[in-house]
Amino acid sequence: MIITPLLVIFMIFVFVLLYLFLKTVDKREWLIVLISLIMTPLVYFYMFYPFVNIISNYHHQKYFDAEAWSEKPALRYEMIDSTIDTDTLKGKSKTEIETLLGKAEWLTWDDAKKSHDDNKWNYGLGIEPGAFNDEKGNVEITFINNKVEALRTYNEPLTFDTDE
Repeated sequence: MIITPLLVIFMIFVFVLLYLFLKTVDKREWLIVLISLIMTPLVYFYMFYPFVNIISNYHHQKYFDAEAWSEKPALRYEMIDSTIDTDTLKGKSKTEIETLLGKAEWLTWDDAKKSHDDNKWNYGLGIEPGAFNDEKGNVEITFINNKVEALRTYNEPLTFDTDE
């Protein structure tokens, strides 16, 4: 385990909360401190840390990998930020994108033409973890003159099929 300043601050926070709680139960100072010291790591790792992970939506960032993109589509959200920041796909042709990412999952609808736009490909990124997340991520790749011009991420609400 790596001891970081944030870990120390959170452990002190948990210790103080335990100490204040136990102080309401018993008046023996030595016993309160001893029990608080023993209980702090347990409460931190089994209650506080899981709770923080549930309510936060932090996820690991990864570099783009074409194999991981196709094998684990639910984890694409981990790669997309790095892909956009480094312009990994910018300037690539449609055939190169199809080789790296696979066929477009769907095309953007163009209201002016009343049909799908062959120059705007969309891919699903998956659902970022988090207790209050009710959206799924997507990326739209825009082509101009058969080359990638822009990548735009957007979210849409999760919908579930119901059997009725």
